Amino acid sequence: MASITLKRNYRCSQSLQQFYSGGPFVVSSDGSFIACACGESIKIVDSANASTKSTIEADSGTITALALSPNDKLLFSAGHSRQIKVWDLDTFKCLRSWKGHDGPVMGMACHGSGGLLATSGSDRKVLVWDVDGGFCTHYFKGHKGVVTSIMFHPDVNKTLLFSGSDDATVRVWDLLVKKCVAVLEKHFSAVSSVAVSEDGWTLLSAGRDKVVNVWDLHDYRCKSTVPTYEVLEAVCIIYSGSCFFSSLGAFHQQSGKKKSKSTGIYFITAGERGIVRIWNSEGAVCLYEQKSSDVTVNTDEDEDSTRGFTSAVMLPLDQGLLCVTADQQFLFYSPEEHLEENWYLKLSKRLVGFNDEIVDMKFLDEEEQYLAVATNLEQVRVYDLSSMSCSYVLAGHTDTILCLDTSVSNYGKRLIVTGSKDNSVRLWESERRCCIGLGIGHMGAVGAVVFSKKHRDFFVSGSSDRTIKVWNLDGLSDNIEQPINLKAKAVVAAHDKDINSLAVAPNDSLVCSGSQDRTACVWRLPDLVFVVKFTGHKRGIWSVEFSPIDQCVITASGDKTVKIWAIADGSCLKTFEGHTASVLRASFLTRGTQFLSCGADGLVKLWTIKTNECIATYDQHEDKVWALAVGKKTEMLATGGSDAVINLWYDSTAAEKEEAFCKEEEGVLRGQELENAVLDAEYSKAIQIALGLRRPHKLFELFSALCRKREDGDQIDKALHALGKEEFHLLFEYIREWNTKPKLCHVAQSVLFRAFNILPPTEIIEIKGIGELLEGLIPYSQRHFSRIDRLIRSTFLLDYTLIGMSVIEPVNEGDLKPASLLHSEKNVEDVHLTNNGYKDQKQVSKGLKEKASAKKRKSHKSGDGSHIHKKVKGVAHTDSEVIP
Repeated sequence: MASITLKRNYRCSQSLQQFYSGGPFVVSSDGSFIACACGESIKIVDSANASTKSTIEADSGTITALALSPNDKLLFSAGHSRQIKVWDLDTFKCLRSWKGHDGPVMGMACHGSGGLLATSGSDRKVLVWDVDGGFCTHYFKGHKGVVTSIMFHPDVNKTLLFSGSDDATVRVWDLLVKKCVAVLEKHFSAVSSVAVSEDGWTLLSAGRDKVVNVWDLHDYRCKSTVPTYEVLEAVCIIYSGSCFFSSLGAFHQQSGKKKSKSTGIYFITAGERGIVRIWNSEGAVCLYEQKSSDVTVNTDEDEDSTRGFTSAVMLPLDQGLLCVTADQQFLFYSPEEHLEENWYLKLSKRLVGFNDEIVDMKFLDEEEQYLAVATNLEQVRVYDLSSMSCSYVLAGHTDTILCLDTSVSNYGKRLIVTGSKDNSVRLWESERRCCIGLGIGHMGAVGAVVFSKKHRDFFVSGSSDRTIKVWNLDGLSDNIEQPINLKAKAVVAAHDKDINSLAVAPNDSLVCSGSQDRTACVWRLPDLVFVVKFTGHKRGIWSVEFSPIDQCVITASGDKTVKIWAIADGSCLKTFEGHTASVLRASFLTRGTQFLSCGADGLVKLWTIKTNECIATYDQHEDKVWALAVGKKTEMLATGGSDAVINLWYDSTAAEKEEAFCKEEEGVLRGQELENAVLDAEYSKAIQIALGLRRPHKLFELFSALCRKREDGDQIDKALHALGKEEFHLLFEYIREWNTKPKLCHVAQSVLFRAFNILPPTEIIEIKGIGELLEGLIPYSQRHFSRIDRLIRSTFLLDYTLIGMSVIEPVNEGDLKPASLLHSEKNVEDVHLTNNGYKDQKQVSKGLKEKASAKKRKSHKSGDGSHIHKKVKGVAHTDSEVIP
């Protein structure tokens, strides 16, 4: 058997986060990103894979309006605080902000030139601002309701501004004469959207009165009214030359219709029905209508609640149509030809802006390409992990889905089973995206489901009614049109409280159930005969799973522990502690030698069973981690929880090992290159290599060698000239450490002196973290200079002492110049003072000697001692006379 390589680390490769909470959004001029309102912040989202490029904390309350400049350099935002802010999208900093409205700003539009910004608010005003100056250039009043929609004329040479309001009117403002030039009154409800035709002389207005009005901008009369029979939220013009326009022409020819030679305008409407329709203004003809809606509607919503689409825009550069739904989904449509339908709108991508709480998730197959996710909704969302877009939605349950499991059937179809609060289980076929089986029989919410592992001919469900049911899959076939009623072939009352988790053994012989009654039980299949009970947890059990190789079961509990149990006798083999809150999921890895756990503390932990060691902890979630999915091919991970974030993880053990090996190999080569440079006396090259290898000791040795060679100071300058700002930052960190030690400080000060001579102050300030580094350098430098100053002063005391002892000769005025070799020139004056003091001291010493000799003549000491004393004294006297 091949040896097992234990996993050491996982890396978070992709993340699907909440990026849209409803409200305003704006698409960039090239369609590469979307700026979305997410509560009180703004998310810059990549439209290709829904990844969040950046987050702007607007600090303006809930965002109510957004707009982009034509060159995508500036972003304009407004919130409930009524503050209008201008953001630089290169630095994501607020350039300026101001207040102008008496209520929240409800609409924004930027002029095609980028110099003007129009805002409309709940105070019934329309204001135009100078972008650079931030001052108001136009102040328009006249609406009698909240002004919700606003737009400049797309032709920058025409100075017209259009605004739609809740008072069922559209007003046309002329920026040159600064007044309202027309009031378009034909709607009977709020105007939700306006659009201008390609030639610039026709205006379309859509309202919640279920009609689209076509206006002639020459005389501002209503040319026609198109009844749509649904509340409209958006109207979009189809321009000639676009893929929609050319596809419509082909559609006319294929359907045998003669292409109209009239001046009718093609436009798209989107509204509460969640259906995209294409119209021709000439004759109010509906050219195309979707057969079914791609919008998922909650079944428990009231009839009056908002449904369908809330907005729609034509994407730039002919990239198709973008529709936004009431449940925060972005649907991307593009026209496509089909053999049966000839022409239809294809849903090319679905980005989900808000997932709510992630309850459960599983990989759809062994390829780890698709991920089935259950949230606090009645649908299952299946994500394509390559683009992080929602491929399709499975709708059918009437209440929240609590659990799901996936499998591949005996006939090769990918199956999904779900359990819901509606007390039912549903079986889905992934390819056809439809429900093929319905199981009814539980009397409570179904909280756990699991497929068989080996034969794949049954699945098991557990419910809050405390029962376990085994459902048979024998009646399934490839051509099922309507969901069949699934039959339960075994039922058992398993626990005293809700059943939270189920697991089937790899050979389909056993099933294990975990419950809130703090126990886990093992049952023999297919008749659900009791085998053993695991007791020992102090809180409810949230997760159970069989080991893939051993006769044991792993359980995760609310008592913050994970336990491994022996099936043979029900004994606890191991207990793992480390989480600070309830452990919600645990799953085996690496052939049962390791496992992963996640909990209510937001942590994901990787454990090795043999050593009882937690070898890695990951903190990528901000709330409870309810869901944990492990892939079969590469053991890729997916985690999700209450923070509505889905994180994808991949095993980085081999990659990190390879990186470490390459780094070590490179280090050896660079180290040899460093030694060669030192031998060749190429100090500049050696210093750069030592910095690159992060070897401060070797770097100190190089600088120390150069400092000992006084003539090689240019080599230090040459080496420092070749360094960048990051390298200088690293060098200053090393100098700071050297400067703290008296034995190394002289080299540190020498290098610091050279560096400050080379770098101008403007560049020194630009070095990252230089302030902190200087704070560490200055106190020790002051201490070193004080110590040196004390040493210099001490040398004068030494000179004085030696002269007093007649060891050295005093310095005459004529010898002051040679004496400066011992002391600096600034201390010449001190030398003069020392000489004068010496002469005074000589006179004083003579007087003291005379007194001492008188006392000694009167003393009764022995002659030998006096003789010795006199001898020494005579020597001193003789030496003193030699001194001039």
